Amino acid sequence: MKTFIRKFFYGDYGEEKNTASEHNPSRQTINEWPLWEVFIRSKQGLDHKHVGSLHAADATMAMENARDVYTRRNEGISIWIVESKNIHANNPDDADALFDPANDKIYRHPSFYELPDELKHM
Repeated sequence: MKTFIRKFFYGDYGEEKNTASEHNPSRQTINEWPLWEVFIRSKQGLDHKHVGSLHAADATMAMENARDVYTRRNEGISIWIVESKNIHANNPDDADALFDPANDKIYRHPSFYELPDELKHM
């Protein structure tokens, strides 16, 4: 019985021939890994911003890869990852009908309110 041993490096997913994934059919390939969306909160910001996407086998791997790829220079203090299949968005063609009720209520616009100088991040 032949045993194949291969050392994997960062970014190496065993896609070439005679790799461990070819001999172990239960192992997922990169094409089967779900897509994850990555959101980072910067040190200066109060909200998370979408910074990119990546493929990973599970949430733990996605979190580690997001940390390595998107916060290499200490850009963030918080990471959110969301599997792309769990994100739902409106159709851009329906935007007028969806947002029209909000346009009728001009009193909700921030121009009607005076904010004190002490209030930050608004």
